[in-house]
Amino acid sequence: MSQRHFRPDAARRGFLRVASQIAFVRNGAALFNEPINAFHSRVRESATDRLLKIRRCVGPRGNMLSILAAGSVFFPGLFLLSKQCLKYIPGLRWSEGDAVIVSARLVSSVQALMASSAGYIIASSCDDIIEDGHWLTCSYILFAVPYFVYDIYAMFMCYWYKLRVKGHEEAATAPKHMGSALLSYLRREFLMVLHHVVMVTVCFPVSVFLRRGKGDYFQGVMFMAELSTPSVCLGKILIQYKQQHTLLHKVNGALMLVTFFVFRVLLFPYIYYAYGRYASIPFHLVPLRVSWQCNLGAALLMAPQLYWFSLICRGAFRLFTRSSRRPPAPSPCPANGYSVRPAEPESSAH
Repeated sequence: MSQRHFRPDAARRGFLRVASQIAFVRNGAALFNEPINAFHSRVRESATDRLLKIRRCVGPRGNMLSILAAGSVFFPGLFLLSKQCLKYIPGLRWSEGDAVIVSARLVSSVQALMASSAGYIIASSCDDIIEDGHWLTCSYILFAVPYFVYDIYAMFMCYWYKLRVKGHEEAATAPKHMGSALLSYLRREFLMVLHHVVMVTVCFPVSVFLRRGKGDYFQGVMFMAELSTPSVCLGKILIQYKQQHTLLHKVNGALMLVTFFVFRVLLFPYIYYAYGRYASIPFHLVPLRVSWQCNLGAALLMAPQLYWFSLICRGAFRLFTRSSRRPPAPSPCPANGYSVRPAEPESSAH
């Protein structure tokens, strides 16, 4: 009975129909998966390219650790060497406090000159300000990271010895214990400490790992912001030794005002201008074309520079207006230059 009603042609047509439907589904799935597979392929290629650029920038892990170790030895070592020389070289024999304060300024100036030199080399070697790179960029970032950690300690030691000076304006209320002095230091130098912490925890990973090897030119330009630091440090030393009335202090003050304005205040407007010229974008439209992360980072980095520049302008105004008045009668002061009269405000910028 079943053999009588069995139709081979109908069975064959049914089988072919099912097979064609299966093939259609498979082809449809392949067509659907093709853009997905292409996307995953591009992601894998992008990730591989990013890793290769990062590896070219920072080198093998051993090289990274070696550069970090070199910076960790160089800056504290230079500080200790300078302090010992100032304390024990015949003809100097400075006190511990004087040696610490001047040595800290010396290390900051050396770091600034190294960073500025590296920045000039990097910026001058980049014809394409986005794509061109230089090996010195990430190498110096790694080398300079330990400096910011060391400098937090060095600034605290300077603050500690200033408070120990007899006749200093804060000596009467100075904390007697290291822990209390540390809290007082963090309150007074909060902005500078925050600046250093952000440089280590935010700017370092962004500059080394998230730039994908692009923008070395801008990194070099930002290095050259340190050109203002030597004049800031020299001004602090001259104030420490009560040399505000000298021609050197006035010339250095004018130099500090100019270099800080050019290399720190005008830094970010220039970066926007350079990118706008590269991308053929009007200057006033650049903030609307770049990512909000870039705008936020530039604003956060520029804000303290404007604050410190206002302090420098206030100090310069007092310096040059005071010079037109009759100089005050000399008063005895300690060997390191501090007196009981309140000192004019100093810029904390490094």
